[in-house]
Amino acid sequence: MLSRRYQRICQTLDCRQPDLTVIMEDVHKPHNISAIIRTCDAVGVLDVHAMNQVVDGEELTTYAQVAQGSEKWVNLYRHPDISTAIQSVQQQNFKVYAAHLSDRAVDYREIDYTQPTAILMGAERWGVSNTAAELVDGHIIIPMLGMVQSLNVSVAAAVILFEAQRQRLQAGLYNQPRLTPELYQQKVFEWGYPELVDHYRDRQLPYPPLDAEGQIIKA
Repeated sequence: MLSRRYQRICQTLDCRQPDLTVIMEDVHKPHNISAIIRTCDAVGVLDVHAMNQVVDGEELTTYAQVAQGSEKWVNLYRHPDISTAIQSVQQQNFKVYAAHLSDRAVDYREIDYTQPTAILMGAERWGVSNTAAELVDGHIIIPMLGMVQSLNVSVAAAVILFEAQRQRLQAGLYNQPRLTPELYQQKVFEWGYPELVDHYRDRQLPYPPLDAEGQIIKA
């Protein structure tokens, strides 16, 4: 691995936020999925969660086909239904906030995003489902002053995520690495040596240790 690539990888991992995530519920359009994942990478999100509707036994969208390379830097976890997706992050002490217009919705800027937070985005036409709206910890809205009531789902996700980034920057959460040393080294190897990852995974072998310059330490 070249030194400049190793430095870039470390700079990126130093800013990753393991306690900020997004859940996508039935977001189907490829350009929306791609844009959300790319925004997640830009603000330092490590993991994204998604569930997609199945019709006649087939998923309406294959996420791997539309991430446009961002999946290399953001982990995408697939869930069979929205209840499982929400509960999986709530069990990790995340608060889940749905972008959803309701009587209990608050301005998205009122949320404390420095705490473990998951942002739930629903399908552009229908929004989040009734099931999801009941399971989440709160509803948030982006105030609209024009004739339309909502933004495109990927634009709305970006607006909320960059508010989360602003709060976290102010709180100093990007000032030092927040990943565990073990996870940090795992991601350095996976990002720095992608051509070797399948070799070790297929053989169920641990990744080799790396030196201070990101080079594989020979046995």
